[in-house]
Formats: sequence, C-alpha cells, structure tokens
Amino acid sequence: MAFSRLRAHSGLACAQADLDHVEQIVTASGTSFSKGMRILPAKRRQAMFAIYAFCREVDDIADGDTVVEDPAAALEDWHTRVDRIFTGEARDALDRVLIAAINAFDLKTADFHAVIDGMAMDTGAPIVAPDEKTLDLYCDRVASAVGRLSVRAFGAPTPDGEKVAFHLGRALQLTNILRDISEDASRGRLYLPKELLERFSVPLDAQEALYAHGLDGVGKILAKRARDHFSLARRAMAKCPSSAMRPARMMAASYEPILNALERRGWRNPDVKPKVSKVWRGLRTLAACAR
Repeated sequence: MAFSRLRAHSGLACAQADLDHVEQIVTASGTSFSKGMRILPAKRRQAMFAIYAFCREVDDIADGDTVVEDPAAALEDWHTRVDRIFTGEARDALDRVLIAAINAFDLKTADFHAVIDGMAMDTGAPIVAPDEKTLDLYCDRVASAVGRLSVRAFGAPTPDGEKVAFHLGRALQLTNILRDISEDASRGRLYLPKELLERFSVPLDAQEALYAHGLDGVGKILAKRARDHFSLARRAMAKCPSSAMRPARMMAASYEPILNALERRGWRNPDVKPKVSKVWRGLRTLAACAR
C-alpha cells in the first residue's frame, strides 16, 4: 500500500526516501544545523531541513560551489522552479518535501523568491561598499527572509514571529559581516556600508579598507546595530509561544558570544580571529534551549 511508504502521521506526508534525501543534503553541508534542529518535533524538523536544503542549493550556486555555466541563469531557473512548486508540481525529492512543508506551514512564495534574489546579489561583480539601503535589502533577503520561512515552521506565524525574523536575521547577518571582513576581502567583497566608510575615511576598496584606521569606528557602529537587533528580537520572542522560539533562542545564544568577542577584539586587525569560549557558548545555547 502506498501509504506504508510514507512517514508516520507525526511527520510530513512524504515518502521516507524523499525525507532521507533532504536530510542528506543538510548533513552533507557539514554544519551544526542538523543537530540544532533535533529539538523540533518531526514535522517541523523536516520542514526546516527542506528550507535549509533549498537555501543550501541556491547559496552553493551563488558561491560557485556548484558547477554551473551561468550562476545568474541557474538562480533564475530556481525562481521558475519555486513558482512550479507552489502549483504543486514536483520533479524530485526536494520539490516533494518542499511542497509538503509549504502545505503544512503556509510558507510564502515571496520569501523563497527573496532568498534567491539575495543569492543573486552575490553573483557577478562582488558587492563592494553598498549604500545603507542596499545593505539592509541584502540582509533582509539572505537572512530575514529565511527567518520568515523558519518562524512559520517553528510554530509562530504571527506578527511577533515576523518581528523575530526581521531583527534576528539582521543581527545574525551583521555579525557574520563583522566577523568575515578579512575573508570577504580575499574574495573582493566589502559589505560595510558606503556612508559609514566615508564618514570614517575608510577606502571604498576591499583590500585597502582592511587596515584603515577608521575601520574600528565602522565596526563599532555596526556591532551596536547588531546588538540592538538582538535585543529587539528577544523582545519579540517573549510575545511568541515559548516552545516555538527555542530554535531562535538557540541561534541568538550561539551568535551573541561571537559579537561579544568581536567587540573585545575590535577591528584594528581584522585578520585576528576573535576568541570565543566554547564552554560559555555551549552553556548559553543549552540555557536558551531549556526555556
């Protein structure tokens, strides 16, 4: 009987082979995401795996980790694929699990398209000193849009859940940008906003900006923004179901120590890796999950 090949009712209504394929994409990425999502019930965890697998595939195209002749065209194909998925048409395992997740948690097509558009911003010419509006759009697309998909899968499809996605996404992405200034420069990228760079007399060039005297001032201001977003995200989390916010609290608890370490180190020598206590980071994460 066909139903016998489907996941039990506690999970998404998909063939086990499809669910296993999507989980394999997640585990093959080598991140701790898979372990972190184990705190979720089966259906929500499987939906998050599908969301992550989608993000992983489009991110690999943008970063050149997937061999395609034309990354921009490949991402455009993903726009078409998302539209097809939302009509219920599936052509592979990921499509089928995404359809089940979309139906189970009312995921929005605009958020999938926003993620693709964010990845498209990283194809072609590298981003160098975007204006403030462009930087915020980038953060919304590559981080907060993922958050909007995630909070629905977590169980908080509410205005306060949307606020969590908005603020936590920006907090995490700004922390990433502040952490990866040197690594991004090696790829010719500079995500710091033009207005702040000019204010602190930092050259609008990825390599020249690295050791400019004013870089520390730029870093401190962006770090304050990230900290404010973490604070506003926590305020919004408090208005959401506690159990639904466990993964969001875990992500915040994992990233805030990185921001703390960056602020202690400063940005006078961005090549020096910030020292983050693994014990403290682990305790913060466990405390967040226990709430």
